[in-house]
Amino acid sequence: MATERNIIAGMKVWVEDSELAWVDGEVINVGNGHAAILTSKGSKLSIPFSKIHPRDVDTQPGGVDDMTKLSYLNEPSVLYNLASRYELNDIYTYTGNILIAVNPFTKLPHLYDVHMMEQYREAPFGQLNPHVFAVADASYRAMINEQLSQSILVSGESGAGKTETTKLIMQYLAYMGGRSVTDNRSVEQQVLESNPVLEAFGNAKTVRNDNSSRFGKFVEIQFDKNGKISGAAIRTYLLERSRVVQISDPERNYHCFYQLCASPEDVDIYKLGDPRVFHYLNQSNTYELDGVSNAEEYSKTRRAMDVVGINLEEQEAIFRILAAILHLGNIEFSPGREHDSSTLKDQTSAFHLQNAAELFMCDAKQLQDTLCTRIIMTREGNITKSLDPSSATINRDALAKTVYSRLFDWLVDKINKSVGQDSDSRTLIGVLDIYGFESFKNNSFEQFCINLANEKLQQHFNQHVFKMEQEEYSKEEINWSYIEFIDNQDVLDLIERKPVGIISLLDEACMFPRSTHETFATKLFQSFKNHSRFKKPKLSLTDFTISHYAGEVTYQANLFLEKNRDYSIVEHHSLLSSSKCPFVAGLFPPSLEDTSKSSYKFSSVATRFKQQLQALMETLSLTEPHYIRCVKPNSGNRPGNFENLSVLHQLRCGGVLEAVRISCAGYPTRRTYDEFLDRFGLLAPKFVGTQNNEKAATEELLQRLNLSNYQLGKTKVFLRAGQMAEMDARRAEALNNAAKVIQRQFRTFIARKEFNRKRRAALKIQCYWRGWLARKLYKVMRREAASVIIQKYIRRWLSQKVYIHLRFAVNTIQAGIRAYFVRREYQLKRQTLAALKIQKNWRMWKARSYFLHLRVATISFQCAWRCRLARKELHRLKLAERETGALREAKNKLEKRCEELTWRLQLEKRLRADAEESKSLEIRKLQNALEEMQLESDAAKALALKEKEANLVLRNKLEVATNQSSALEESYVKIQDLTRENQSLKISVESLEKKVADTHRELVISQNETDERLRKVKEVESNIAQLQETVHRLEEKLSNLESENQVLRQQALVVSPTNGLTNHATPMILQTPEAQQVSQGSQHSMFDSSIDSQIIKVRSNSLSDTKLQSRFSIERQQENQRALVKCVIQDVGFSNDKPVAACIIYKCLLQWHAFEAEITPVFDHIIQTIGLIIEEKDDNDALSYWLSNTSTLIFLLQRNLKPSGVSTTPQRRYPGSVTLIGRMTQGFKSPSNHGSSGTGGTFGAHEGIQQVEAKYPAILFKQQVTTYLEKIYGILRENVKKDIGPLLSLCIQAPRMSRASMSKGSRSPNMIGATQQVLSSHWHSIIKILNSLLSKLRANHVPPLLVCKLFTQVFSFINVQLFNSLLLRRECCSFSNGEYIKSGLAELEQWICEASEQYAGTSWDELRYIRQAVGFLVIHQKAKKTLDEIMQDICPVLTVQQLYRISTMYWDDKYGTQSVSREVFASMKMMMTRSSQNASANTFLLDDDTSIPFSVDELTKGMSDVDLSDVETPPLLRDISAFHFLQENT
Repeated sequence: MATERNIIAGMKVWVEDSELAWVDGEVINVGNGHAAILTSKGSKLSIPFSKIHPRDVDTQPGGVDDMTKLSYLNEPSVLYNLASRYELNDIYTYTGNILIAVNPFTKLPHLYDVHMMEQYREAPFGQLNPHVFAVADASYRAMINEQLSQSILVSGESGAGKTETTKLIMQYLAYMGGRSVTDNRSVEQQVLESNPVLEAFGNAKTVRNDNSSRFGKFVEIQFDKNGKISGAAIRTYLLERSRVVQISDPERNYHCFYQLCASPEDVDIYKLGDPRVFHYLNQSNTYELDGVSNAEEYSKTRRAMDVVGINLEEQEAIFRILAAILHLGNIEFSPGREHDSSTLKDQTSAFHLQNAAELFMCDAKQLQDTLCTRIIMTREGNITKSLDPSSATINRDALAKTVYSRLFDWLVDKINKSVGQDSDSRTLIGVLDIYGFESFKNNSFEQFCINLANEKLQQHFNQHVFKMEQEEYSKEEINWSYIEFIDNQDVLDLIERKPVGIISLLDEACMFPRSTHETFATKLFQSFKNHSRFKKPKLSLTDFTISHYAGEVTYQANLFLEKNRDYSIVEHHSLLSSSKCPFVAGLFPPSLEDTSKSSYKFSSVATRFKQQLQALMETLSLTEPHYIRCVKPNSGNRPGNFENLSVLHQLRCGGVLEAVRISCAGYPTRRTYDEFLDRFGLLAPKFVGTQNNEKAATEELLQRLNLSNYQLGKTKVFLRAGQMAEMDARRAEALNNAAKVIQRQFRTFIARKEFNRKRRAALKIQCYWRGWLARKLYKVMRREAASVIIQKYIRRWLSQKVYIHLRFAVNTIQAGIRAYFVRREYQLKRQTLAALKIQKNWRMWKARSYFLHLRVATISFQCAWRCRLARKELHRLKLAERETGALREAKNKLEKRCEELTWRLQLEKRLRADAEESKSLEIRKLQNALEEMQLESDAAKALALKEKEANLVLRNKLEVATNQSSALEESYVKIQDLTRENQSLKISVESLEKKVADTHRELVISQNETDERLRKVKEVESNIAQLQETVHRLEEKLSNLESENQVLRQQALVVSPTNGLTNHATPMILQTPEAQQVSQGSQHSMFDSSIDSQIIKVRSNSLSDTKLQSRFSIERQQENQRALVKCVIQDVGFSNDKPVAACIIYKCLLQWHAFEAEITPVFDHIIQTIGLIIEEKDDNDALSYWLSNTSTLIFLLQRNLKPSGVSTTPQRRYPGSVTLIGRMTQGFKSPSNHGSSGTGGTFGAHEGIQQVEAKYPAILFKQQVTTYLEKIYGILRENVKKDIGPLLSLCIQAPRMSRASMSKGSRSPNMIGATQQVLSSHWHSIIKILNSLLSKLRANHVPPLLVCKLFTQVFSFINVQLFNSLLLRRECCSFSNGEYIKSGLAELEQWICEASEQYAGTSWDELRYIRQAVGFLVIHQKAKKTLDEIMQDICPVLTVQQLYRISTMYWDDKYGTQSVSREVFASMKMMMTRSSQNASANTFLLDDDTSIPFSVDELTKGMSDVDLSDVETPPLLRDISAFHFLQENT
């Protein structure tokens, strides 16, 4: 607030305005306690001094990131600072450590990507631009360092972005402390996935927001001792239950009801329909939301329920309950027959009652009785009391609110179980998302409760702000004991104090049935008529006004009593706990409360609200708070629109202006000493310039200006309100006087400049004239000299043409003669090779024909022998079959004889029937016995044992019959004969069985003999295969010897060219003993036993010799490998600029033929050695040494190795063993031969390279060496970045120190040189590091390609760090900072030029982003530049987002110039809007390149040839005989 003392003519001020809240103006005249002001709108006003606020003309165009830095901490400065930052898309602003977030109503993905989170990770609070990540990081670091739980309180009105801010906080916390155990989803994801469910059941449309949270949510992110997220929990507070049964136009009920009505598949199931037919929904005319489909939202809610673990049965039960609540609301009551009774109004109400009962799965009659009656319990018994229609309606609404509240609590518990809580967690970070202060045209009970919660939170906020002020004052060691603390405890006492608070009076009124809102209002007026915070409006009898911290709010008490009454009815609990639906019954578990007096229990909503609020405050008191105030810039939710009046109201409601008032009660203006002296040192330049102590200079300056009541801290000066304006008035006067002097001097300068310009123009004209004459003469002389030169070159061209023609003819003749001789020689060689091939094929055909003939004969013999055996077996089987046929014929004869005997017996019986009637029974028995005998005889065909038993039975029966009748004796004799015949048949069958067994044994023996013969044949075939393999190996050895012989003959031809043409046609065939054996073997039989024995004997001898040689070779190999590893471990240095270690490794591997071995351990030893050396030595010198060695080794391997199977020529095998042991043995025996034939071409010039066919171990070895090369390169690069990184941050921060130093230097000229030396020391340190690195790389002969790539990536890192720091820190984006960085870049450019392009490469181009950004900072008259000029000429590489960021953050601390024009800003915004859909185009930060920028092929092509012949052998290997080949090749 201004006073007459600090208001002068020409001063810039703020005055109140009805449309813009505050408008800027200029003081024209001052007098009589008023000031005449000309506003920017063109109006002239006379304003009292008490309503004027001074305006800081030196403030930055884009505002300040921390409003405590404002020179004038007042309401208009805060408002317009937010407006200016919002215009530039800077939506976050600090007020101390309080973050103000303005909703942009558009997507800004570049502010919330992973790269941005990495920038704010562990960054000191306030160092980077304000951001929600900074608050989250501060809370996380405080929790880790202090082991104290933290809380982040996010507040604001509906639509301000509280929920989105909460999501961002949880996103950052999940980034910082990922789960300590593996999980498919992070805690942050699980909590966010539950949002659709909570929004559907807890959010509703209000006057100001379409998706307003009607409950408070406190999300607890729990951490373990390692700082990892271990669990989470969601605590809900203060659900607005009355909204279920009562809403006002144009608001809506909770979203879930409208979503359910829009579900096409559930409407018929739950008998729903248009929401307009339901009483709980049609109280408002708003049923749809703009741009929102209720059906789609219903599907999203269903999917979210699946995600959080709610199964289909539970989902069906939930929506059944919602439908039941809707039907419950349509039940209407009318007066009954008895007094004060009620009944259903009509059939529609009965229909809805029936539907509600079915959905609740309870009895409809019991539900009706519960709604229409009340049970009163007395000593004598229960008394049922009828309810009138109004009481029944209240009873119905109470049931609906209770069911919905229980359902919401169940959902929250289910979500918490799904997320998972950690009971062992000791620290947490809580994020509170709660509705903000509300003040509408009509304010009811809901606004009263919400504002009570905000009053409580505001008290907590005020205590925190005052605590921060105390900490600031204590830190600076100033006296603050007399500063008064602004508190709102009187408002809280007015509302919740017992027994005379508003809530207590409201509960008292609700206890009396006959109380009305008029009696309640009268009671309030009587109790608080003298209270300063309570007022009674003049035009209303029931309204009352409370002066909250955010302003006065008038409440309508009409519905206070109804909304505060919340009955706990036992009948409701009993009814629903007995439901057949387990889910509904689970919502109402058995209660242990005493219900002996009444089934109705009064429950105060306001009291319960206060208790929950108190529990929330107790939870917050146990944590360290952090505050985020969300602001809604306009009521239309439009991007880029900032409504001053609306924002100002929210700042008051959010307590931001209350925090400003607390700051103003103390010392609102605080400046560091250097900033204060920079601003006001001009008031006494000579006096201040003599002081080297800034604090003493500040104190003397204030005393000289006659100021009092200020405080001097350790680093800052603290001024009371109004003192800054007084000093600015004096500063403005001094600047006006200085401006007059400057204008006078400037006019003189202009006149002198014009005179000098004309004089220079005259001299220039004369100069041009003389120059024209001289150029004319020079042109003539030049033409004459040119003609002479042309003649000379024409003569030379003619002579050269004749010479070339003659040389071409001579070359043609020579080429023809040489071609003739070469073709003749080639024809002879071709004939010789054809003859050899024909001989080879003929011998092969002859041997193969003999073998095929012998194999056919063997097979024929085997087939004949097997046929003979088969015929014998067939004969035996036929004989056996014949014997079996004879038995079968005998058996048939016996059967026939039995039949005849039976017939005869029957005839005798008939003849004697008359004579032997007494014996008829015995005769019948005999007939039955005969029939049984016949059956037993038939059974004897299969088993001889059963026939014998049957005969015994017949024999016994016949003996009985003989005793009875002598007539049957004859038949008995016959039966005995048959028995004897059966015995003879049995004997014959047994003999046949013995013969069959003998035949089977003979068959088994013959089969065994056949198997033995087959085994012998297979052994013979294996011997044949071994012989063939031996022959094949001998043939290969012969071909190798022939090829070596051919090489020797060619060398002989080179030595004696005169004899080459006569001897080349004579083939040389080496006759070895093995070859002779092969030739002789083709003439003898393959099955000659003498040859087999000789071969076996030779093979056994060779195997024993090979074992001895292998054992000896293994020992020699291990010794040689140890010697090689010992040599490699030492720093053997370089020989003729080539790394000795790499060359020795390659030559040894090549000499030992390790590249062609299938299995070898030497590669593993070398790789392990290199790995151990790198792990032990991580300094840049050692890394450079091994970078040179590995790159050279890769070059040699890439150039001289080829994968197996690449070449089309026949694969040449060595005559000895294919293993490394055998090859090393041969190398030890004849090192000179291998050295001359195997390695001579490799160690020589590049034209003589003979590539080696590499096996898999060699290819794997090359890949491992490549990996180590990339690893060494990466470690070296990271070491350089680690050394340069801190210096780069000092380079960015240096201009801030330089301004203080330069300000002192301006007062003390002797310090300028020292200051400049300090400023340039950081850049010199960087150059020193680069020089050291370059010298080490060159000393170790690292290939220039790798050096170039390394420095290119280092300069890219410098570019990224400087550029990102420039975009993230506003203080770095200044004119003087640009000049400082430009001077440092000039030094880097000089270093690049000195390093040459061979080593620096395109390093200068890697700095293009920071070069163009700095170039933009230091150009003058930015406002006159168009967007095309900036994007095409000044900053062609920078994107629109980057240019916009720099333009908005730029401030000229040296000349006070402005940034680009508003037209350019508008064009940039339009271009960014077009590209906003592309996520990659929205980011403005650069990413550091950590890839490997080269490939093996690129490295091979970029390196020069390595000649191994001039590499000296290390002293450690010179005395070892196995390594003499290294010296022979040198």
